[in-house]
Amino acid sequence: MTQTHASTDDSAATLVIGGNGKTGRRVAQKLRVQGRPVRIGSRTGAPAFDWNVPGTWGPALEGIDRVYVTYHPDLGFPGAAEQVGAFSEAAVAAGAVRLVLLSGRGEEAARRAEERLEVSGADWTVVRASWFNQNFDEDFFLEPVRAGEIALPTADAVEAFVDTDDIADVVVAALTDDRHIGRTYELSGPRLISFADVAAELSKATGREIAYVPVSDAEYRAVLRENGLPQEFADLFGQILDGRNAHLVHGVEEVLGRKPKDFADYAREAAASGVWEV
Repeated sequence: MTQTHASTDDSAATLVIGGNGKTGRRVAQKLRVQGRPVRIGSRTGAPAFDWNVPGTWGPALEGIDRVYVTYHPDLGFPGAAEQVGAFSEAAVAAGAVRLVLLSGRGEEAARRAEERLEVSGADWTVVRASWFNQNFDEDFFLEPVRAGEIALPTADAVEAFVDTDDIADVVVAALTDDRHIGRTYELSGPRLISFADVAAELSKATGREIAYVPVSDAEYRAVLRENGLPQEFADLFGQILDGRNAHLVHGVEEVLGRKPKDFADYAREAAASGVWEV
């Protein structure tokens, strides 16, 4: 059971690990809008933070009482739970009292990292998210969308894509409101959609044809090898195929009291930014 500490000091700084990433960047921005000091935890931060160099953890944690914990590349990767556990203990020893962990819906391997964080002695919150909308304009699928073809081994499986702004709003609430201590929230968007549906929404938003092309697992793994990417990414698509997340969850409504953003709204806003123009 989590031991609840006194409310955190609003003037103390929050360490946002991955503060230049999809969710971390938004969390940092939203905290700053509230007037809360933020330190970015990244290899380019000052001081630098690197998951693989534990010697960087102490300087990054100095003067910190809250931490948003994101792990790159994924909590399900080998060694992640051990690193998250060791970092959580180091954070508590350095004076941090609240840790909020970004985890993944349906990722059984990520549960070990959650457990290690929960026994650290900190007040904790776990936020489990579905696949991000922003994977299509900020990350994995940006170039395929620009090229007009998304080739993936997902067949007609469905996913409840969630927007990173919704994730960030939930995380900020968890970092700043004692009501979320000791809670695990699962987040999804408002509807289940397939990658063919995604392609249709992107086509509508961009005004040009973007096709979804189903490929086999072996074909996709070959593409990963050719591009020097970890084979574990293919394993993540296997979790979509087995249907474990083929249902909606309501963490966004539970925490924020509003509906999550729909993929169509995200696609329209992203298209208006010009990110997919070719």
